[in-house]
Amino acid sequence: MSAFDANAARARVEASFARQGMMATLGARVEHVGEGLVRIAAEVTPASAQQHGAGHAGLTFSLADSAAGYAALTLMEPDAEVVTSEFRISLLARASGLLVAEGRVVRSGRRLIAVASDVYGSDGSDAERRHVATALGTMVPVGA
Repeated sequence: MSAFDANAARARVEASFARQGMMATLGARVEHVGEGLVRIAAEVTPASAQQHGAGHAGLTFSLADSAAGYAALTLMEPDAEVVTSEFRISLLARASGLLVAEGRVVRSGRRLIAVASDVYGSDGSDAERRHVATALGTMVPVGA
């Protein structure tokens, strides 16, 4: 998009997000859409927890990947889409409560988009906010 249109970007991200079965399965929701920045949140539930009761790494990874991918999408032309080329994550703390993934664009190029995500967990108050994971990846524009 040449000039960032916040309403158009939010509508575009939400329409794409609504087509993602994985995000629906995880009970995830879009919390914020900005220029090169997207936040996605989901509660850790028994269905998304591992055997010890913490959020499964797959939940944390999925939220981080989607937030970063949608952050990249906010900077792309309206007829383009994005796919993940590579994505790596470091799990830093137990995932519990509400998880919020904040994806952002590190550098946007014509063929590759470098992205990062941080995932935070909270059991209720901002004082309890924990840095659960950090991730780096590369997105590839398709269809433009």
